[in-house]
Amino acid sequence: MIRSPRPDFLVIGAPKAGTSALHAALRQHPEVFTTTPKEPKYFLCDDAPPPDWRGPGDRHSQQEWVWRWDQYERLFEGAGPDQLRGESTPFYLWSRSAHLRIAERLPDVRLIAVVRDPIDRAYSNWMHLWCDGLEPVGDFEEAFARQQDRMAAGWAPFWRYTGLGRYGEQLQHLYRHVDRERVLVLRYRELVEDPRAAVDRTCAFLGITPGLVDEIPRDNARAYVEPGWRPRVLGPVVRAGAQLGRFAPPQVWRRASVPLVAGLSGGPEAHRPKLDAAARERLLPHFADDIALLAELTGEDFGDWLSRESRGSFLERRQAVSEPA
Repeated sequence: MIRSPRPDFLVIGAPKAGTSALHAALRQHPEVFTTTPKEPKYFLCDDAPPPDWRGPGDRHSQQEWVWRWDQYERLFEGAGPDQLRGESTPFYLWSRSAHLRIAERLPDVRLIAVVRDPIDRAYSNWMHLWCDGLEPVGDFEEAFARQQDRMAAGWAPFWRYTGLGRYGEQLQHLYRHVDRERVLVLRYRELVEDPRAAVDRTCAFLGITPGLVDEIPRDNARAYVEPGWRPRVLGPVVRAGAQLGRFAPPQVWRRASVPLVAGLSGGPEAHRPKLDAAARERLLPHFADDIALLAELTGEDFGDWLSRESRGSFLERRQAVSEPA
């Protein structure tokens, strides 16, 4: 029997919560086939071109969205006859309309949602955009406070520092359309603290052989960009280039941007600071109710997310786990 070329599983979110690392780990598994590109974003569309997002770099990145069903199906044609097929678009968890499209098109698909402390996630999200030269505001809390204005101006989902981290609301909506048994909620800290067990848990959920992936790659963190003359001078150049980049193939601007983005940083030795405790405390009210909802939905305790202490980057956390007590 010939299978139709479509996914058996989706890694649906959340952005900056370890989805790239999990995708890369699953890609190593001989019983799994994953797409190129990693994030087709098909279910963010409705068999129509992507929305006309207008934030820095948004239109450039939209050139890579796969929005036609026949093109989406072709992404899976290279899979072996017995391989599970999957893709990873971390905005599916956030998108209510994606939930409906997935439920309609893929009634048997399995979904993997990776969730991370929402303040740490938002800080990492801001850091990603800031270090790429796309975020024009060099203060995280100030950028965080601009979400509503940016939404009104038509900026893409990746700029929603609050909304992307309200997993309770997202899962509550998803469960109305997809059976809970087909959704695995995995914590970011599992990927950090015991990556092999996290991958094996994912394999068990997908029904494939555990124990075949020995390590999980580190996440895709950027070199830290210190506030100062570099982002003041080069940041506007990067944003202008990204704006013009929509008129060229994506790979052209990507190659051209490498030296500019590298020039923003003081080098790999630049230290990425943790978010301070006072800032976390000020931001907690944006998420406390949703953290309670997530705990209710999953039956798990997420009380550690109410802490005043930031847990740091992926690399810092991995180092803390590996260091002897």
